[in-house]
Amino acid sequence: MASVLTFLISPHFGVNSDYRPRFRVRAQSLGGGDLKMVSSDQVIVNGTSALVGEREKNSSLVDGGNEKMKSRVKKKWVKDLVSEHLEVLWDDGYGTNTVKDYLDASSEMIRPDGGPPRWFCPVECGRPVKGSPVLLFLPGLDGVGMGLMLHQKALGKVFEVRCLHIPVGDRTPFEELVNFVEETVRLENALCQNRPIYLFGDSFGGCLALAVAARNPKIDLVVILANPATSFGRSQLQPLFPFLEALPDGLHIAVPYILSTVMGDPVKMATVGLGNSLPPRLRIEQLSSNLMALLPRLSGLANIIPRETLVWKLKLIKSAAAYANSRLHAVKAEVLLLFSDKDNMLPSGDEARRLKGLLQNCTVRCFKDNGHTLLLEDSISLLAIIKGTGKYRRSKRHDYVSDFVPPSMSEYRHAFDQAAGFFRFATSSVMLSTMEDGKIVKGLAGIPDEGPVLLVGYHMLMGFETVSLVEEFLKEKNIMVRGIAHPELFSRRREGYSNEFSYLDWVRVLGAVPVSASNLFKLLSTKSHVLLYPGGAREALHYRGEQYKLFWPNQSEFVRMAARLGTTIVPFGAVGEDDIAELVLDYNDWMKIPVLNDLLREEVQKTPKIRDESLGEVANQQLFIPGLLPKIPGRFYYLFGKPIRLKGKEELLKNKETADKLYSHVKSEIEANIAYLLKKREEDPYRNIVDRTMYRAFYGSFHDIPAFDP
Repeated sequence: MASVLTFLISPHFGVNSDYRPRFRVRAQSLGGGDLKMVSSDQVIVNGTSALVGEREKNSSLVDGGNEKMKSRVKKKWVKDLVSEHLEVLWDDGYGTNTVKDYLDASSEMIRPDGGPPRWFCPVECGRPVKGSPVLLFLPGLDGVGMGLMLHQKALGKVFEVRCLHIPVGDRTPFEELVNFVEETVRLENALCQNRPIYLFGDSFGGCLALAVAARNPKIDLVVILANPATSFGRSQLQPLFPFLEALPDGLHIAVPYILSTVMGDPVKMATVGLGNSLPPRLRIEQLSSNLMALLPRLSGLANIIPRETLVWKLKLIKSAAAYANSRLHAVKAEVLLLFSDKDNMLPSGDEARRLKGLLQNCTVRCFKDNGHTLLLEDSISLLAIIKGTGKYRRSKRHDYVSDFVPPSMSEYRHAFDQAAGFFRFATSSVMLSTMEDGKIVKGLAGIPDEGPVLLVGYHMLMGFETVSLVEEFLKEKNIMVRGIAHPELFSRRREGYSNEFSYLDWVRVLGAVPVSASNLFKLLSTKSHVLLYPGGAREALHYRGEQYKLFWPNQSEFVRMAARLGTTIVPFGAVGEDDIAELVLDYNDWMKIPVLNDLLREEVQKTPKIRDESLGEVANQQLFIPGLLPKIPGRFYYLFGKPIRLKGKEELLKNKETADKLYSHVKSEIEANIAYLLKKREEDPYRNIVDRTMYRAFYGSFHDIPAFDP
């Protein structure tokens, strides 16, 4: 049985006590070794003093609830929220470290000490939130374990991060490495069986992760793979490997430069942290400076992977790929596979297709502009990918409320500056709200800061209005609005092997939850700001001539639950869908087209029904993609009505007639808000995108473009 010890290590792993390392880590060695032990209070390691320690037990976070929108849900719910420990738009550190830091840190870590493979925790990971699962990082060809350099600060907030370090001179066979990782996994599982264990394998580490998962099918594992080396036998570089093995020592210094051209994209590495806010000239200058600083450091790869080590690693990867491939059928774990479309080292695209078909529970995301070293190149942060694919959980099942990690500042910028940047530019939304005295003001000052708040409104065509609404609440009030969404947005049934990180993934990152009574109850009971569309998909996918018409259930669904929890209801209207596109093909039109109508009818039958026919026209929720004819963009307008405070109004719980009256009042308020906006937008001198573009050209403002006076 492996011994479990804790050490503070320098790159000499405790041998040179006079050396002060730049990158401090805590290491853990399973097995023998001559590492020098020091006091564990000299370093913070993910909030734990050792691998073996007391763990807090997780209470059940799942409320059974009723799938219909009724208020009959459990009154008690054990709350242990990630969002209680992380502020909205928190600093995740993404972009502060680059591949230069990785190379510098690796150069310090590789100094020989004669020790065995070991675990270490980067100090930068800090202390995770309560109840965080363990994430074991399994490195690629280099074996250093610093591959999470760009992501470790963010991951350290919600994971207990441990990285595997395989010393340069180590020659441990693959099966012994599997045993080494497996012992740690089994020990972690014994300590806390109600939490998942994350295995994150990069390249070679992917083979290691799959091998451990295949041998432990009954342990709750989440396996994340980045360009796994299971396709090593079909590598584009196979003809080159014999040449590398026979290369004289004097010429090995050229190998790092050869490998750097095929392993990753230097430009993508150099653009980490640049952002899109810099003017083009400054961005090019900074990119050039980063490239010049990166190139001299590439020679350090010759020390990280010397000739003898390279020869050994190539043989090790070959045996690892064969071992993992022979056991894929036994992998029962949840798998998230990330692959680069421009991987010049491995055929990762073809391998993603193969693994998607062989693994029982596999989600795939493609990164079309990245190379083999995906983790070290400019892209989306790893934590955002985990959240967006719904893979982050702290218990047996994912809870959309308790496991929600608020968006960080880098995620906010990526979502709204890059993913939705053009949409924001085209719609240039105007926000209005109503104060307690009935006065309409610009901005969101009329919205209460203290929850629970239920924003109830009209769902524009395709839900276009949600993007700007969520962004404005984050920007102006630093409030995360949690949207109640159709379950189909969270379905995996249409996913293939080449899905990119898309709008649906950002929906999860930005806090949307599937519609259910239990989820609404949990959100309101935690004093959240919740976005609810009673008209649902029937409004968002309305037919021609039905714009700005409300389709609400006959029953007063949300009123009594809101009253029970002392919620403030804010009715709002939004207009602008007819200013950006014209609906030319609706559901009825599609159903008149032969062949296509049969396909659409089949898809509709597969879609989950969330309302029954007794609720009226709103239950008629056929999901389809409408045919749209784009227009020269106009503008989006929002008006949030006067808040309706329900705290202390328990009579709504007992009197159905009173609840129905309030329900009708909220609906009429939304209709009045829509009518107000449709009339007032005619007075906006900057309703047209051409006028707004001219304004930006003269005044340089993106957000503060004038509109009509309320």
